[in-house]
Amino acid sequence: MSSALPELSIAAAEPLQPPVPGVPARNARMAAMLEGPVLPTLLRLAWPNLLMTLAQSSTGLIETFYLSRLGTDALAGAALVMPLLMLMQNMSQGAMGGGISSAIARALGARRQPEADRLVLHAVLLNAGLGLLFSALLLGFGSRLYRAMGGEAGALQAALTYSNVVFGGLVLMWVMNALASVVRGTGNMMVPGLVICGGALMLIPLSGCLVFGLGPFPRLGIAGAGWAMLSYYGVGTAVLGWYVLSGRNPARLQRGTLAWPLARDILKVGGLAALNPLLTNGLIASTTALVGAYAGTEALAGYGTAARLEYLVLPVAFGIGAPLVALVGSNIGAGQSQRALRIALAGGALAFGLTEAIGIGAALDPQAWMRLFGATGRMLEVGSTHLRVIGPFFGFFGLGFTLYFASQGAGRLGWPLVSGAVRLAVAAGLGWAVLRFTGSLTGFFAASALAMVLYGTITTTAIASGAWFRDRRSS
Repeated sequence: MSSALPELSIAAAEPLQPPVPGVPARNARMAAMLEGPVLPTLLRLAWPNLLMTLAQSSTGLIETFYLSRLGTDALAGAALVMPLLMLMQNMSQGAMGGGISSAIARALGARRQPEADRLVLHAVLLNAGLGLLFSALLLGFGSRLYRAMGGEAGALQAALTYSNVVFGGLVLMWVMNALASVVRGTGNMMVPGLVICGGALMLIPLSGCLVFGLGPFPRLGIAGAGWAMLSYYGVGTAVLGWYVLSGRNPARLQRGTLAWPLARDILKVGGLAALNPLLTNGLIASTTALVGAYAGTEALAGYGTAARLEYLVLPVAFGIGAPLVALVGSNIGAGQSQRALRIALAGGALAFGLTEAIGIGAALDPQAWMRLFGATGRMLEVGSTHLRVIGPFFGFFGLGFTLYFASQGAGRLGWPLVSGAVRLAVAAGLGWAVLRFTGSLTGFFAASALAMVLYGTITTTAIASGAWFRDRRSS
């Protein structure tokens, strides 16, 4: 693809603290990121993060299993909330989290230790402020959003019951993900992985106990799933906060004055990167609304349950993409541009293989997935059709989404955002036209599959052709 379109450039802030003679040598983890063999280094960093994200996504799947025992209204209500909840997760962990990890990785790669330390406080305060802001917005406008997405009667009430709990404590998610991103920016994927896997082990039984009222716990229904999730974020925030405060992390949380150039260094990547989850989750919200409007509540529940599998692809891509932020960022900080590009393409290929395997498995036996959640009748039919049509193209989505994270490390997000906009236009725009003029859900799902192919192809072609480095060479 031609790269005549200008790349959105995110130049790193000028170092506030230049390298000082006598600065200690890089630690072993940073040295491996800059000098170790590409694929083994990537795999060593990716596996704990993959384990973490799979554990994290499994909690959502098991929650869906619990809610399926409460009836179709509960499932449909959760389907309405899920795009907004995943938007918050992706913005706090993937977008702002990527900006935090990228800034810290570039500072450490260039041996600017004081700057890396000062970035930690800025990261926590920025995410806390954004968490409070979005909490107020979602609590205030949730009802209107769910109605616009096709929610009504029991499904609408279930959505509000669930979201009022989760979004009431949203700041805990944002702060936990800020702290996890600080640790990941140093190349340490193990500590966040252990914290989140441990949290999943706590969340799964706690959610069941609160939903169904097992043992000494009250029966809270769909609200119980929300309270269990807030407990998970609270414990994760406490443990990661202790780790960063203890001095064990190479970038340390310390008291200090705030400086706009440091906040800007995070926001130039994280703020622009936030457009990507807006595009991704805006796509899911708009397609959910279209299915609900044209096909009814049962079809909405079936589509929402099938789309949960797409949310499994997101964590797999993040499992590989989060290490790419640190690897690409540190290598670019150290002036090793071509090594950064090799790392990114290797990560994209790995993500394509894993996510494509998930999609093909779902396409071959979609009912196995749907019946896990008690799907029958129209719900089973719609969900199975969706997975048969779109499953074989999951790999392109995984590829594009992983390279979006790599682009955060490079500080060059133009092409991933362009391809995300193309995906939204094709899936929602062309999909609407198909439903409007033919009424075919199969054709609607085919538009989504085409959009996935374009998303992965555009991003990969641009990055492989050197789009990251054109602005740097000209300057």
